[in-house]
Amino acid sequence: MTAPRATVPAVARALDALARTRHARRPGAPGKSTLAAALAPPGGPWRVLGLDSYYPGWDGLEEGSRETARIARDLAAGRDTHYTPWDWEAGRPLAPVPLPAGIPTVIEGCGALTPASRASADLAVWVEAGGGAGQRRARALARDGDVYAPHWHRWAAQDGARDGARLADLVVRT
Repeated sequence: MTAPRATVPAVARALDALARTRHARRPGAPGKSTLAAALAPPGGPWRVLGLDSYYPGWDGLEEGSRETARIARDLAAGRDTHYTPWDWEAGRPLAPVPLPAGIPTVIEGCGALTPASRASADLAVWVEAGGGAGQRRARALARDGDVYAPHWHRWAAQDGARDGARLADLVVRT
């Protein structure tokens, strides 16, 4: 696959937006959502799909990654597809949400970039916060506090098993 011609200027604008908002973002956030929003502003021709919408709970990073690969494969093949949102408070799936083919889609979130999803992507950008695991934990807990604290170790174990940077066309360290 080849990225659309508009991709390079869009990425440049998005990286500029990411740099300008570096200190305005939530503490702990490397900027994945900020970059995705800059690539696909509301009303534009692209849509953003965040994995936070469909991870099946705190132990669902791998399943979210598999779902992402399926969605990317379907969209790349020109097939309508769907995702199943997760109700974090009730701890259960919600009704599937349709994703029509033919709309450029930015998929963002922890676990989005895997060998399976990369095979269907036109462009892969890895956004990484500096500071190592200790600082990452402190920043995440400062951002999400009591909601995230009891789940940190479970999530970090899942997240630490990934190495998406090696799959990326562009690595952004914030």
